[in-house]
Amino acid sequence: MDMPTIRTASADELGPVLHTVTLAFSSDPIMRWIFPDAGTYLKGFPLVVDAFAGTSVGRGTAFVSGDFGGAAMWLAPGVESDGDRMGAVLAEHLAPEKLEELGELLAQMAAYHPHDENCWYLPVIGVDAHHQGRGLGSALMKQATRMLDESGSPAYLESSNPLNISLYQRHGFEIMGEIRAGSIPVMTPMIRQPQ
Repeated sequence: MDMPTIRTASADELGPVLHTVTLAFSSDPIMRWIFPDAGTYLKGFPLVVDAFAGTSVGRGTAFVSGDFGGAAMWLAPGVESDGDRMGAVLAEHLAPEKLEELGELLAQMAAYHPHDENCWYLPVIGVDAHHQGRGLGSALMKQATRMLDESGSPAYLESSNPLNISLYQRHGFEIMGEIRAGSIPVMTPMIRQPQ
C-alpha cells in the first residue's frame, strides 16, 4: 500500500477540514453525548471545532491527506482555543444539566493539560469513515511527530474514543490517567515526549 500524501492545509481550506473531522467524529462517544441527534451534531460540532482548533488552519499547523480523507488540527505552543465562542455554541445546544457535567469535564482537561511552554496540543485528529483502513491516521501522526522530534517538543492530546488509544500509543503517546465526569464517556489524556 502506498503511503498517503500528507500536506499542510492552506488558509482557505478551513471548510473542507471541518467537513472531514465532522464525518470522522460522527460516532465519537463524547461528541455524540454532547450532540446526540444528527441535526444538532451536524450544526453544532463544526462550530465547536472551529472555536477549539480552527486557528490551526490559518497558522499552518493543520495537516490533511491529499484527498481530505483525514485531518489533524494542532495548536502550537502559546496558541489558545476561543473558549468564549466554544462556550456560547455549547450553551446554545446543550441542556443545562449537560452543561454542568461538561464544565466538570473541561476543568479536568485543564488540570491534565501540561504547562510546558514548548508543548504542542492536538485537539482534533480524524479520518472520514469512508477513508479508514488506508493508514491516514498513522500518516497524519507521523507528519507531526517528525516535526515534534526535530524541534524537541512534547505533545499532548485527549482521546475521546478508546478505539484510538492504540494509534496514539504506537506514535509515542502515554496514558496519563482518566477523565470522568457524570454520565460523559471516559476521556483519556495522553502525553508524548520527543524521541
